[in-house]
Amino acid sequence: MDKLTSRQRAHLRKLAHHLKPIVLVGTDGVTPAVLSSVNDAFRTRELIKVKLQESAPLHVKDAAGELSSGVTGAHSVQTIGRTIVLYRPDPETPEIKLPKAGS
Repeated sequence: MDKLTSRQRAHLRKLAHHLKPIVLVGTDGVTPAVLSSVNDAFRTRELIKVKLQESAPLHVKDAAGELSSGVTGAHSVQTIGRTIVLYRPDPETPEIKLPKAGS
């Protein structure tokens, strides 16, 4: 999957609404340790929230770009406030069924 359509992003935003952030980006920004934590989180779920703390040196949109490009197959779904929603489908058995791109 190359890009998410607006309909697919809306579906994922709805699913992510109740989730709590499970990865925190702190003073050092997006480090290899943060990318490793995101990869670990994607081993057990397809949709995660990442919280950018006040001390983080970068803007939330920049952090979302770094996270989605630094983790293979990850897509930035949404940024709201200092929270980022990321999606990566499970390569073997995806649990989240996205709406078709053309529908």
